[in-house]
Amino acid sequence: MNFKNIKTNLQNGIMVITISRQERLNALNFETLAELHKAIRFLYDNLEIMGAIITGEGEKAFVAGADITEIAKLNEINGRKAAETGQEIFQMIENCPKLIIAAVNGYALGGGCELAMACHIRVMADNAKFGQPEINLGIIPGYGGTQRLPWLVGKGKALELMLTADMIGATEAKEMGWANYVTTQSELMPKCFEILHKIINKPAISVGLIIDCVNTAFSKGQDGFQTEANAFAACISTGDFKEGTLAFIEKRNPIFKGK
Repeated sequence: MNFKNIKTNLQNGIMVITISRQERLNALNFETLAELHKAIRFLYDNLEIMGAIITGEGEKAFVAGADITEIAKLNEINGRKAAETGQEIFQMIENCPKLIIAAVNGYALGGGCELAMACHIRVMADNAKFGQPEINLGIIPGYGGTQRLPWLVGKGKALELMLTADMIGATEAKEMGWANYVTTQSELMPKCFEILHKIINKPAISVGLIIDCVNTAFSKGQDGFQTEANAFAACISTGDFKEGTLAFIEKRNPIFKGK
């Protein structure tokens, strides 16, 4: 795939998506969001890809936010459309049946924070910071930040962060549950690959169903327990279930085929 603002690379079944606008601290303009949408759709559709890492180019910023030069030109009508478009793309990431890790290599602010939170797991470099500073512009998070941040850090802390526009460093981010791991810059991508290599060797159907069930727990009006029961039953009919149980009985490592 040829894009202007993102780079993609496939390594042993893992797709690396790099936001590449270093001159703007990898800010998400509308063109970049459209390209990200296409890359995520490709991730869904390509059977050779088992998982993905999203990161930013350079060591200063993951994504420093939305592109304010574009945001400043919005009116109420196209502003709503812009928020809905960003939410749709980030929901695709959140609901992807293949694990997506955010490799947060620097500032993850505004739309960048929202992008990282849409990923299933977040690994931060020790110099990284996250925050939702939109209130300083007279707006609010529009790509799902008001919904996902409370899930991760709790209602009180989320309100504080969004109302004060404070930035949080990597160590505190891990302590409050925003980040899974904190590493050095040099260890950031290897750690993401380490996690993904563990998971892509698991049965792919079970991976996708676990992601779906966990997401349902945070979805209003849905019965997460029934979703879990349905998913459990669906696993019983797979070849990977038969292989996993047989391998356990035979005291050997299972060979899963994603079927």
